Formats: sequence, structure tokens, C-alpha cells
Amino acid sequence: METVDRLSRSIRPFEAADEAAVAEIWHRAGRATYTYLPTWQAFTLEQARNVFREFIVPKSEIWVGTEDGDPVAYLALQDSAIDRLYVDPDAQGQGLGQALLEHAKALRPDGLELFTHQENVGARRFYEKHGFAVVRLGVSPPPESAPDVLYRWQPEPLHKTTLS
Repeated sequence: METVDRLSRSIRPFEAADEAAVAEIWHRAGRATYTYLPTWQAFTLEQARNVFREFIVPKSEIWVGTEDGDPVAYLALQDSAIDRLYVDPDAQGQGLGQALLEHAKALRPDGLELFTHQENVGARRFYEKHGFAVVRLGVSPPPESAPDVLYRWQPEPLHKTTLS
């Protein structure tokens, strides 16, 4: 378990008992962020729970950010891709998103990639601040079919020094 701070935050592997809480975080954060996506605004909590259980859990390595032991954020990795990184709206801006991103970098030191929506200015600013670069602009698959952006993070190359 990685400690984020001494008081009450940590990052730990996802457990089956986290499923309902993490699906709710995903749903709340998505509804709050994706006001420009009608499909997200119509996405119910029950649908989010089903998608999370049936598609995200089986295909992902999931890490949970907690406060006082309660899940408030999560990271889902698929190979070298950040498939999802969500922080509950009430817990945003307190460092858990950054801690999860740094955790992902430590787990995938050869590089990471991710998609986000072009209109998701907050996420784009966050990823760019943490070293992710735009690879290409495109359109997300249905049902969203919204303009998206592919980002990639590559670690800094090690500089060799020579002795003369």
C-alpha cells in the first residue's frame, strides 16, 4: 500500500467490496464533468454499476485512492493505457488524482497513454501539467462519438556522462 499522506489518504489495490463505491465515484465524477455529453447525462447509476462490473473490472488493473479508508478516487489501467482516472467531485483538488497518476507512472515506467475528450479542459490541463503530450485528435467511439484527444507520457531519457 502506498501512503499519500500521513493523515488519512492512501492508494491500494481494488477489492471486490469496493465495487459499488467506485462505480458511484465514476458516475458522480462523469456526470459533473461531462455536462457536454448527453449520453453521460442520461447514464444512470445502475447502468454505471453494470458497465463497471461487466467491462471495467474484468479488463483492468484497478487502484483505489482512499480518505479515511473510504474510496474517493480510482485508476484503471489496461496494459500501458490509463483507461480511467476519476476523483469524486467532493475530493478533487486535494492531490489524489496526482498521486494516482504518479502511481501509474511508477507501475508503467516505459510510458503511458490515455484518451480524454477535447472539451474536458480540466483533464487536459491536468495531464499536460504532468508531462503528457498530445499525440492526435480524433473522435471517441459510439455512443459518445465526441471529439477526443490521445495523450502519451514518456519518461525522461537518462543522460549518459562520459569521463575523459
